[in-house]
Amino acid sequence: MSLISVAEARARAIAGIRPVGAEMVPLAAACGRVLALDLAARRDQPPEANSAMDGYAVRHGDIETVPARLEVIGSAPAGHPFSGTVGPGEAVRIFTGGVLPEGADTIVIQENTRAGDAHVEVLEGATEGRYVRPRGLDFRAGDTLLKAGLALRPRDIALAASMNHPELPVRRRPRVAILATGDEVVAPGDPRADELIISSNSYGLMALVEAVGGVAINLGIAPDDAAVIADAARSEADIIVTLGGASVGDHDLVRAGLEGALELDFWRIAMRPGKPLMHGRVGSSRFLGLPGNPVSAMVCGQIFLKPMIRALLGLEDGGGEERAARLGAELAANDERQDYLRARREVRDGAETVTAFERQDSSMLGTLQQADCFILRPPHAPRARRGDMVPIVPIDV
Repeated sequence: MSLISVAEARARAIAGIRPVGAEMVPLAAACGRVLALDLAARRDQPPEANSAMDGYAVRHGDIETVPARLEVIGSAPAGHPFSGTVGPGEAVRIFTGGVLPEGADTIVIQENTRAGDAHVEVLEGATEGRYVRPRGLDFRAGDTLLKAGLALRPRDIALAASMNHPELPVRRRPRVAILATGDEVVAPGDPRADELIISSNSYGLMALVEAVGGVAINLGIAPDDAAVIADAARSEADIIVTLGGASVGDHDLVRAGLEGALELDFWRIAMRPGKPLMHGRVGSSRFLGLPGNPVSAMVCGQIFLKPMIRALLGLEDGGGEERAARLGAELAANDERQDYLRARREVRDGAETVTAFERQDSSMLGTLQQADCFILRPPHAPRARRGDMVPIVPIDV
């Protein structure tokens, strides 16, 4: 099977993915989740006309000429409405958020008055309706204010609460099962860690899954045995991810173990790092076979796994957005594979400048941790000189 382009592989990886189902969650647990249905207000906001300031609720006709002396007949603190009616020559002491009494139509702020024992003298008038928040100023019952597909932010949660929703319908979090493979791979803290390879990929990808809205399921580490790999990879997850065992040097143990169960879509892409990547289906689950090299796995997680999870959540791809930056150091001409060079950005002379790390070995997680973007080098890109504009992809998780 020949190499396919990154763009084609990415499109095929998310093609046909349908969003997962919905579930109800308490409002306090909904931040960061994806709204599954349009949400309409269950009440007017504010539910009654109220005051925007501390002062006096009056009839505008009584203060058209100032100074005006009015009888204070009661008070209206927030949460304790005045039960009577404001008549001619009368006023009600009111506080911010207090319900506007019947008969009143204007608020005179306290700074423009002189208070007496049972009277108030209005020293400066106000336009009719001044400092009155009318009923439904913010929204009305039945107004659709939050749309399905929204990744809920703190301000969305505040609005939903104001709309009187104690719980929200959200997409369930996609389940992603991750299986590391290899006799040489051990978990962090294993007594053999000094002699073998620590399974850093599993933990990095589990963190990525959680960061973009999924639930990570750790299937552990399978030895180099096709039958064991096949047994371990059985999962009811939405996506099954394997690490290692996908390249020629690994003897294709993953593909051999899933023989008959794996409906292979593609294998091997024109990408560096990440050439030996498999995609297909295992039963109702999407399957993604990632390389065993740590940086390769993490880069492929960014480029392929992240958009697959977003598709399951009903979100747009949202990943891999390119923008241009000025090159800080020369780059050699590229071959047939699309390069994702770990790099750092800085501002020089008011322009964003990006410089690739000198060493790009796919085993070096240290440079990936220090990087904040990838310099994208298309296949057969010519030599790039310092100062040239090059495409970059920010690393956001």
